[in-house]
Amino acid sequence: MQLRRNILDACPKALQDSLHNQLRALFAAPDPEIARQLLRSILAAYGVKASQAMQRLETGFDDASAVLSYPEPYRNRLGTTNIVERLNEEIRRRERVIRIFPNAVHRLLSALLSEIDEPWSTGRKYFDMAAYWDWRRPRATATD
Repeated sequence: MQLRRNILDACPKALQDSLHNQLRALFAAPDPEIARQLLRSILAAYGVKASQAMQRLETGFDDASAVLSYPEPYRNRLGTTNIVERLNEEIRRRERVIRIFPNAVHRLLSALLSEIDEPWSTGRKYFDMAAYWDWRRPRATATD
């Protein structure tokens, strides 16, 4: 996770291992309330020794912990950038072969993206939305 790396970069080397373990527990919390409790304990423990790292943690916590409100099967996939990184890797791989881009660079990239999109739109499922709708149904009726 990029936020974790940014926090550890701002942390003194002597504290990085212990803070890393605490951050793992924080972002693996079962729900947002427990994550907030862990956040408070981490801020209290490292606030003086690693103030810049704790400032980064406070700033990015809400965005990084947003996935905790979703069902467990979706958290890993929503909390990672693997799909985007893989797409960028495929574009760079094709780019290295060509070296000098013609005026038709848009056609090349759109052909690549269409090629990647086809298996996803015709059958491969990144998320099984049935589980999500089952999870959401009780929540929606409770707020009505």
